[in-house]
Formats: sequence, C-alpha cells, structure tokens
Amino acid sequence: MNGLLTDLYELIMAAGYFEAGKLREKATFELSIRRLPPNRGFVVAAGLPQVVEYLRNLRFTAEEIEYLRGLAQFRNASPAFFDYLRNFRFTGDLFAVPEGTPLFPGEPFLTLRAPIVEAQIPETYLLAAVSFQTLVATKAARLVEAAGGRDVVEFGTRRAHSPEAGVLAARAAYVGGCSGTSNTLAGMRYGIPVVGTTAHSWVMGFPSETEAFRQIQRLLGPATVQLVDTYDTLEGTRKAAALGRPLWGIRLDSGNFLELTRAARSILDSAGLTEARILLSGDLDEHRIQSLLAAGAPVDAFGVGTQLATSGDAPNLSAIYKLVEVDISGIKRFTAKYSDDKTSLPGSKQVFRQEDHDVLARSGECGKGEALLRPVLLGGELVEPLPDAAAARERAARSLRALPADLRRLENPGTWPVRQSQELAALIERTRRNLCTAPTGLS
Repeated sequence: MNGLLTDLYELIMAAGYFEAGKLREKATFELSIRRLPPNRGFVVAAGLPQVVEYLRNLRFTAEEIEYLRGLAQFRNASPAFFDYLRNFRFTGDLFAVPEGTPLFPGEPFLTLRAPIVEAQIPETYLLAAVSFQTLVATKAARLVEAAGGRDVVEFGTRRAHSPEAGVLAARAAYVGGCSGTSNTLAGMRYGIPVVGTTAHSWVMGFPSETEAFRQIQRLLGPATVQLVDTYDTLEGTRKAAALGRPLWGIRLDSGNFLELTRAARSILDSAGLTEARILLSGDLDEHRIQSLLAAGAPVDAFGVGTQLATSGDAPNLSAIYKLVEVDISGIKRFTAKYSDDKTSLPGSKQVFRQEDHDVLARSGECGKGEALLRPVLLGGELVEPLPDAAAARERAARSLRALPADLRRLENPGTWPVRQSQELAALIERTRRNLCTAPTGLS
C-alpha cells in the first residue's frame, strides 16, 4: 500500500516524533464524527475492510523514500528516519464497530492504538475510507426507507468522483440496503448482485424499437428489462407488451413518472403481463421516491445513480481523528482538544448500545447492552476474518429496524440519546482541569 497516500503533515509529524525519540510511546487515536449530516438521524458505519487492508499492507518503497529525501521539509531529518521508513510496518491494535452499525455524534467508528508514528500516518487514509463509504451507506439506507420494501439498485459509477470511487460506492450502497449494483467489478470483488438493462444507444442502434426489444429478449430471456422511453414512452411500452414473455419488466428513465407509470401499468395489464414490473431511473433521490409512492405511482423498483454514489445532498462528513491518550512506559497521559466548536474527549472509549440509548464509557468499563467496539487487529494481525458485505448489509437492516421510526424520517429526524458514563465524565473534567488550568510558564 502506497505510503505516500497521506497528507504531508502526517509525515512531517512522523519525522518529528522520530527525531524527538518518541518511537516507543504508544498513542491511541479515535475516529468519530462531530455532528450528523443534514436531515440524518444516524449514519451507517462502512469502510472497515479498506481500513484493514491499508493497515496490513502499509509500506514505503525505495522510490517514495527518495522522493521524501528531496523535500525541503525533510532536509534536517536524520538518515536513521529514512531507514526506519524502509522497514515500516503497522504493529498496533485496531478496534472498530462492525460495518452496518448505526452511529451517532461523538461515538468512535474505530480506535487505533500503536507506536505514535504508526498511529499518526494512517489518519488521512482512514478518514477518507470511512467518511466516503459511510456517507453512501447512509444515503442508501434513506433511499431504501423511502422505497418501502421495493428494490433500490445502485446505478452511480458513471457519476462517481472516480472509477474506484464507483466500486466502493457500490459496496457501501449494498451495505446500506440496496439490493444490487450495475457495477460489474463490485459484483465480482464483493459478491454483490449485479443488475443491467440496456442504454438508449441499444434501441437507436436498430432500425426499430421492436427489433431492438426482440434481440435483447433473445439474449436475456426472463431477465429482460425493456427500456421504453427512447422515443415515446407509451408507444415503447406497447411494443414491449406486444412481444410478450419472457419479460422481467420495463424501465422508464425520463418524463412525468407519475402519469407514465400509471399508463404503462395499464398497458402491461391489458396485455396480460400483470407480473411484469416497472423500474424507474433518472435523477431520483429519496424525496422524489417518497413523493411518487405517496401519490400512488405503480413502481416496483428504483435505480439510483448520481445522488447515491456522491451522497448528493450531504457530500461530506464531519469526521475527526483525534489523539485521546499516550502511554509512556505504562504511564498514561490523557489528551483532548478544547478549541471553540472543535472539542474532543479524552481517553480510549467503548460504546454500549441499550434498547433506547447509548452509553459512551471508558474502554475498560463493564456496561449494560452491546459493546460496539470490537478487536479487529492485535499486534498488526487480523483477529478473525471480517464479515462480508452481505453480512454487513444484514446487520445494517437489523440495526436500523431496531431504531425508533422518528430517527429514520427523511426530514427533521429525532435524536438518539448518547449518555456519558460517570467514569468518563470524571475523566473529562479532570483532563480539562489539568490541561486548561495548568501553569503556562509565561509572565
């Protein structure tokens, strides 16, 4: 894994720690969010496999080290620091919540405990991996909620911010509840069901719609989905209906969906194709889906692209990666940040999920409910194989069903209580006193 896939300041700090003789100090960092994105009552944690892959394979090549040597920021770094990078490996511990777990502000997605350089360098990658997939998984959960039991398929790779982002978005969308993806590589890599119809170019590539429909029907058989809105939606639907079975259904990608789906449903039913389904795609989001279904649109499935693969209405997450404690030869020093609007909480933590609230506690406490943070890597080695995307999807569905309905509202959702344990509250107060009232040495 590319050691330079990080911000420069991580490597500057790594060199500084090395030169200051802090290699043996163990640091604990936590990744959490300060606040929820707009109109979210929760987020769905995703991205853990990419975090694990990164940590287990993080290396610096000779070429990368030579590049760093040439930067002005490392002019004063000793040769021993670059020797250290040549043999760099992650040897620390990772604790994380299982993928598919709903989380709330202040609750750690993951805790990283390692020698301070090993814990500092991963910050950039971990924030990016967790933030992006969590945003998409959360968006998918909202779409699935709006669809009311109907399938939602991820169609977004062509609108994603890069091809690889499209693959990861497909995976995160599946974790969040989508039934499949159009991304073939995501299907092969992660075992996600793949779904495909045809494009308008297919229809335009034949002398007539009927011939285009007939040819794709020969290829796909019962999986045939006819794209009927290349020229005239209802006329296209009549031609598809005239060909009859085998037919999964039709897809509409444009127009007044409420009126067109009603008319198309009538055409299909009149042709005896009552089992044929209607799939909608084209600039959909959870609000539009909810509105169409509330108005009675006879839709069986939705394909969502742009808004899902980019988490269009909430494209960023207020994720932070903060140092919470340092262990120096067995003596712990607790750390926190107290600047305006950017505070953090000291000490390694655990989250206990109870029936109607969460308790944020110190990591060594015994609490009631499910302890969410679990060991993933110990001494740099994987404790046990991670659950696959399907298992994460099942956990997300089960966990979201257990949340109050008002938390799943698309607008103005309710709030889930997150309480601090007495031990954590005492540590917070003690650390604040120590850090904010300590003598400065200035006169």
